[in-house]
Amino acid sequence: MTLTLSSFGLRARDYLDRLNSCFSDVILEQIEALAEEVRQAWIDGRNVFICGNGGSAANAMHLANDLHYGIGACGPSPSLHGLRVEALPANAGIITCLANDTGYENIYSYQVEVKGRPGDLLIALSGSGNSANVVKALEAANALGMKTFAILAYSGGSCLELAQVPIHFQIDDMQIAEDTQLIVGHLCMQWLSSNKPTELSHLI
Repeated sequence: MTLTLSSFGLRARDYLDRLNSCFSDVILEQIEALAEEVRQAWIDGRNVFICGNGGSAANAMHLANDLHYGIGACGPSPSLHGLRVEALPANAGIITCLANDTGYENIYSYQVEVKGRPGDLLIALSGSGNSANVVKALEAANALGMKTFAILAYSGGSCLELAQVPIHFQIDDMQIAEDTQLIVGHLCMQWLSSNKPTELSHLI
């Protein structure tokens, strides 16, 4: 029996095929590099900061929750503390203060400069890679000696060159771009949950 898809079904199948095609072997190697660096930050007690705008800001908060609690609570031995992680868009008071007093382009870089330390991680989420506040956050993190990652789409924009490890999905679709951000985070989360460190050196 041949199933005839509706117009919705055809469009959905095309969307899912394009999403799946984004995850090449090269991309998976880059995600693995992120996962391993996050795991080491977990062991060392280093901070992980995540930023983005709009849907990417919401994804930053989602992934911060996964890394703060989910990785320790899920999988075998569900008793380990999670990461020291912060979604930089999460505090509306800080965001609106910095946007009002210093300019919207500074809402993340100022936080990075105040909170960040050498060796900390910044994970930037951006479809275009050209959002001024995300670009400035990467610049500030690099200047501090932090380790910088970016999950990008479209051409990758300025962030493609600024991030030390860019994870670049060459897809011109913002919804798929936002999906890839969560998938990268969830791939890392599930791997971290099943590869928990035996001890956290900063708690010894």
